[in-house]
Order: sequence, then C-alpha cells, then structure tokens
Amino acid sequence: MVDDALLERVRRQAWFHTYPRGWPFLLFLVASLGTIVSVIAIERADRLSRQSELDRNIIEVSSALQRRVTENIALLRAAAALFATRDQVSASDFSDFVSDLQSNGNLYGSLGMGWAPLLRANDVPMFEYNLRQTGLEGFYVHPRPDPDLGFSTPVFFLQPMSVANRRAVGFDMYSDPVRREAMIKAAELRKPVTSGKVRLVQDKTAQANGFLIYMPVIVAPGRNETVKGFVYSPFRADEFLASAAELFGNDDIEMAIYDGVAEPGNLIAQRELPGTLGSATERSLDVGNHTWTIVVRDKQTDSLSTLSKITLFFGFVASLLVMAIGRLITKRAAEDRRVLEWLTNESSIRNSLTRELNHRVKNTLANVLSIAALTRRRATDIDDFTESLTARIRALSATHDLLSQSDWSNAPLGDVVKSELAPYMEGNESHVEMSGPDIRLAPNDAMSVGLAIHELSTNAAKYGALSTIEGRIHVHWKLLTADLAEIHWRESGGPEVIAPTKRGFGRDLIEKIVAHELRSEVNLQFLPGGVECRLRVPVRSTREFELRRRAPEPS
Repeated sequence: MVDDALLERVRRQAWFHTYPRGWPFLLFLVASLGTIVSVIAIERADRLSRQSELDRNIIEVSSALQRRVTENIALLRAAAALFATRDQVSASDFSDFVSDLQSNGNLYGSLGMGWAPLLRANDVPMFEYNLRQTGLEGFYVHPRPDPDLGFSTPVFFLQPMSVANRRAVGFDMYSDPVRREAMIKAAELRKPVTSGKVRLVQDKTAQANGFLIYMPVIVAPGRNETVKGFVYSPFRADEFLASAAELFGNDDIEMAIYDGVAEPGNLIAQRELPGTLGSATERSLDVGNHTWTIVVRDKQTDSLSTLSKITLFFGFVASLLVMAIGRLITKRAAEDRRVLEWLTNESSIRNSLTRELNHRVKNTLANVLSIAALTRRRATDIDDFTESLTARIRALSATHDLLSQSDWSNAPLGDVVKSELAPYMEGNESHVEMSGPDIRLAPNDAMSVGLAIHELSTNAAKYGALSTIEGRIHVHWKLLTADLAEIHWRESGGPEVIAPTKRGFGRDLIEKIVAHELRSEVNLQFLPGGVECRLRVPVRSTREFELRRRAPEPS
C-alpha cells in the first residue's frame, strides 16, 4: 500500500509541481526585489544626506561671501568718513590711510580702494585745469563726459598704485551704465551698493569678470546734505570667490555666483572641480543692496554609494542562495511526486493483473467445464473420457504457453496453429502446409482458435488426412479487412470422407463454443476429398486487449 504519510506530504506540496522551475525563480525575484528596494532606500537616504550637506555648505558659502563684503564695506565706511570730515585729502594721506587699512592693498579679495569725486559734466574741464596747476599734468578724464548724463565721477585716487590700477586713474565711471546705476542707487539710499557684473578697466586685455562696491560720501548732514563723491573698491570676481573660500573648509563642492538669476549670461565667478556633477542647490544673497544667486553642487565619484554596492552584492548572493534552496525543495517534492505516481501505477497494475487473472481463470474454468461436460456425454468409457479430456486441456495449455510468453498481450496466429499441429509434424513436416501473414490475436480469440485447430487436427488424425501417409493438411490464413481475418483448413490425400449422421463433440465445440467466442459463423464441410473448414477471427488493436504496461521504476 502507498504510505499514507508520504501521500499526505506530497498532496500538501502539490502546488510545487505546476511550475517546478518557476517557484525558485520567483523566490529569486522576490529576494532581488527586496535587495533593490533596500538599495533604493539607501540611495534615497544618501541623497537626502548629500542635500543636507549641500544646504549646510551653501549657508557657509553665503556667510563667507557676506563676511567678505561686510569687511570691505567696513573699510569703505572708514574711508568715506575721512573724505566727509576733510575738505581736502592729499594723495599721500590717502595712501597712508589705505596702507593702514589694507596692508598690501588686496585685503579681503579687493584690488584696492579708490576715490572718485562727483562732478557736473560741465565742470570737468575746470577740474582738470586746476589739477594741472597743482602739477598733475598727466591727469585727464576719459572717456569725455556726456553732457546729457549731467555728471561725471572720474577716478582720482586708487591705492595701491599698481600698474593695473594706474590704467583706471581718470576713468569716468559715470559713463558706464552698470557703474552709474550702482552709484545712483548708493546716492539715493545713502548706503553702500554693489554693482552688477562689469569688465574692470584694469583688465581690459583679460577675460575676467568683476564688480565694484560704492560707498557715497555725504557732506553737510541734514536737509542740505549732498554727495561729494564715492569711495569704492574694485574686485576681480574669481579672486573674491577664492578669498571667501578660505573661510570654509569643504574643497569638494563646486560653486558659482550669478548676477541676479542663475543664467549662463549672468555668471560672475565659479569654481569648477573634476568629476561627475551631483546634486545642486541655490540661494539668493544680498551683497551691498544687490542680489546675487549662489549655486553650490557636490561631486559624485560613482553612480552608487559604497553601502549600496555592499548591499547589492550580498543581496544578490542571498537571492541566489534562496533560489538554490527553493530548487532543492521543489526537486525533493518532484521526486516524492514521481515516487507516489510509481507506487500508484504499481498498485493499479496489480489491481489490473488481479482482475485479468480472475477473468482468465473464470474463462478457462468455463471452457474446461464445457469441454468436460461435452466429453462425458460423448465418451464410451472412463479411459476414452480421460484421454479426450486430457488432450483438449493440453490444447488449452499450449495456447496458454504462447500467451504467457507475451505477458498475455497477444499471440501470433501462425504460432497458435503450429503449436496445435506440432505433435503431427515431428519428422513429417511435409504433411502440413501453412502460410499466411503475421496476424496477432487477442488472448481469448487465440484460445478459441487453438481449440478449433486442436479438434480439426484430432479428427484428421483419427479419420482424415493425418491418418494416412499420403494425407496432407493445408492451413492458410489471410486478412479480409483491417479488423477481420479468415482461417482456411483443408484436408487432402486421406480416406474418403463420409458425412457423419450425428453430431459429435468436436463439431459442437467448433460450431458452437468457438463460433460463440469468436462472434462469427464457422463453415465446416465434410467433403469426399477431405474436411474443409473456414472460420473468421476478429483482429483487435493491441490497446483493446493487452494488459496495462508495467510502469517504469523511478530513477
């Protein structure tokens, strides 16, 4: 019997058998999905961390820029106080003042400090004349003031007096619209104002952006206060940014300063670093009543963080391990299933064999009982009964042997005929002539044909062709249709046949029992030249009568 515990376990695992390779792959996908979700979460946390770091960095950058601007404005306020409290400030006084404040003149990222008086455009010639009278022969205002503008602010002092700064002396800053806008705004607000992006006079031959911070000098405070001029500081934007960078310690960020909105045309200065651009953030900054936009970007060395790579690697390994375990489980379940199917097939085969054996035994016993009953009626004494019954049972046995050799699947028609005529062919094969195609009969049909041939051969041995040396037996068979064969028995060369006046057992066996088993009529004729018999046998396909094939043992 099939083990109940095994059967129950296999039934519980039956869902494995639908997709034996799909379940391990599904487990791999689930584990991989978990790994991917983990990596996404790690990367998201990393992005938030970098964004937080960027926010901190941009605050530091903004603070550093604001600090540098404030430091320069403080110096400009001090210089404005000097010019506001004195009617005349000599070149040496200004030089000493700037030297005390800015040391070598480039403190806090500026190119120095200058003074530009506010003049009416019509007063510029007289201003130049007075300067020449004092010995400044080389001073002249350029470009020449536009009377329509109404004012002029020529650079008069600019310390330190470097080669680049000398080029700016005499330059009318009021002639440039960007500088003019900043000075007008400073005069109106009475506060320091930063200009927009300009090209410094000092850098006419260099491709460098710059800006200026103007501090108005107010005289006669009160209602009659006027703007005397402007103290200012020019800046190269890149040098100013580098100076501010000294105030924060992160060198792994890229930054840019824009005049107003963050557009390529408004770029004032930037610091670029090698590597792949990462996240970016921007912030507006008020520098001297002027708006800058600060953009800070970090750099990524790789597409995934180190933690994500580690998680991805071990997650992939774990996914493969889960898939391997799932494959082992499904393989075990499949093996159990095959064992169950084999045991079930074996049980089915045993049941079929038992039913088939019962059927064969019943048929055989029925044939034996019929043969015994008919033999008893025709027997003259006990010896005759025993001899006849034994011969007929041997005929059944011979057919049984043929069927046993093929596991009761079928029996060749030629072998059935030959086995029944074998006793009469020993040394006298020429007495029997057989021919016909290879036709295989069902077990019951083979036994019926064997009985018929036995009765015909016994009759021929006693009264017919086999009773004399000259006698011959001709047995031929052929296929009439795909499912019907005909056997033709003909005797010749024997004694003259006289038709019997009464029916004997052999005739009854052939015309009744055999005909009934074969479900066809038997044409038995007692002709003077010899007995002739034609009987038709059904030819059934193997699947209609063979026993259930033995199932292969599980590997």
